[in-house]
Amino acid sequence: HVQLVESGGGQVQTGGSLRLSCVRSGAISNNYCVGWFRQRPGKAREGVASIDSDGTISYANSVKGRFTISRDNSKNTLYLQMNSLKPEDTGTYTCAAARGYSHYVTCQGARYLDYNWWGQGTQVTVS
Repeated sequence: HVQLVESGGGQVQTGGSLRLSCVRSGAISNNYCVGWFRQRPGKAREGVASIDSDGTISYANSVKGRFTISRDNSKNTLYLQMNSLKPEDTGTYTCAAARGYSHYVTCQGARYLDYNWWGQGTQVTVS
């Protein structure tokens, strides 16, 4: 049974930084990719960043150069380092994992419901 648990959200001033963590428990038997989503007030949920099964990383244009996604497989943990935060980054951030059945699994452009597992979300507020 796979579970994802996020932490690291909080309140920060404009220009500040936060690092989100997402710890996975339970094994994923196939190749998989992972990503971060966010839902900002009054807006649809959007993909922020993702890592494919081969390590290829992609970012939404709105966070390129400010956010960094990474993973530590030894700790079953996915990270999202967020720098130069802006008020428009305020929202609930959720990590997710998607299982595939081929050698290469990509999360680039994947929708939220394309994933198989999701965390509960962590709130980020930038003022």
